[in-house]
Amino acid sequence: MSDQTTLEHLQTVADSLESGATMQIRYLLNGALPAQDVARLLESSPPRERKLLWDLIDHNNQGDVLQYVSEEISVQFMKSMDRERLLAVSEHFDNDDLADILQQLPETLVKEVLASMTAQNRARMESLMSYSEDSAGGLMNTDTITIRPNITIDIVFRFLRRHNELPEMTDNLLVVSRSDRFLGILPLRKLLVADTDTTVRDIMETDCDVIFAHQTATEVAELFEKMDLVSAPVIDPDSKKLLGRITIDDVVDVIRDEAEHSMLSMAGLDDDEDTFAPIMQTTRRRAVWLGINLITAFIASYVIGLFQDTLDKVVALAILMPIVASMGGIAGSQVLTLVIRGIALNQIGSSNARWLLNREVIVGLINGIVWATVIAMLTVVWFDDIKIAYVIAGAIVINLLFAALTGTLLPIALKKLGIDPALAGSVILTTVTDVVGFLSFLGLATLFLI
Repeated sequence: MSDQTTLEHLQTVADSLESGATMQIRYLLNGALPAQDVARLLESSPPRERKLLWDLIDHNNQGDVLQYVSEEISVQFMKSMDRERLLAVSEHFDNDDLADILQQLPETLVKEVLASMTAQNRARMESLMSYSEDSAGGLMNTDTITIRPNITIDIVFRFLRRHNELPEMTDNLLVVSRSDRFLGILPLRKLLVADTDTTVRDIMETDCDVIFAHQTATEVAELFEKMDLVSAPVIDPDSKKLLGRITIDDVVDVIRDEAEHSMLSMAGLDDDEDTFAPIMQTTRRRAVWLGINLITAFIASYVIGLFQDTLDKVVALAILMPIVASMGGIAGSQVLTLVIRGIALNQIGSSNARWLLNREVIVGLINGIVWATVIAMLTVVWFDDIKIAYVIAGAIVINLLFAALTGTLLPIALKKLGIDPALAGSVILTTVTDVVGFLSFLGLATLFLI
């Protein structure tokens, strides 16, 4: 469903709710629209309307819809369900998605869901829940089809015919030993054209890409991108036993989540932020970063206060001062964004960081000289004072150089300290460019104008 279509359906739903025409909405939510589109409507609705829409979805359709909404909203709905509905809804989720959600539900609900499973499925679910959500073990699904290496292709075909359908994204059959030790893969493209008397061992591939359960989701996404994979087996690094598999649809979710994380972190927001979250929940999440920003603003204000006498004597400085800080902030943000992107793509390391730093310093110096000249000329025209023009020109060059240095070194340093550069980088950068900009501008003014 396109964004325009979503807005049209939202308007239809809003008009129907206002007029009380719930039958039309119920028709849309229970058959007229696919589950994915209903999920988008829920995510695009404020809390009150979202609850009304959810209540209008038939119970036997709620599970289909719930698997497509964001994890935060899924958890909210599942927490409000009674035991029977919770168990029914949980059957619609893939094991890996259900494991992520169960980790956020109250322990009593988790126990009820696990108790409703067969012993085999319960063991699989507990295994998935033992891994971090952001690891390969947390991403993997246990819906694998395994075969032995010593059987013939004819037996493989007979084995497959017993299944009603193959798991989604199946491009390989996984070959394991009797002890479930991973041995290789049998691609479907080979299976379909093989002689039925051939054994699996004769045509299987042993030199294939595998993923260890402890690897991060980012590493998994990089491997899929590099090798153009549709699926990949996940194995235990010690026993080499097959644990499950990761498919491309899970990797797409990882890539999308990382992109959202980078974008929202720049503003100090949670990457699970619900656009229509309740007022108090949104207020609490944003208050922390507003408080941090207040501290940095006071630091910049303190630096300005040190030059109060200078500002009192030369009023033009107060007018021109924001220009210096703004130019440094923009220049620093450009460098910061570029370096964070390079770090995320694993393009920046100790071997090339010095070259990147030198380039950014030279670019900062050139831009500083160019724009310092432009601003100085405008200052002369505006205030008819060549000394103030020299002062602001010097401050611009200094601040753009510091912006290049900070924008390059800051994310690299934060990464080494284990701090997310996207989350903390912009706050620190703004403080540095403001403080250096004010300090250089007002300091030069004090030396040469007073």
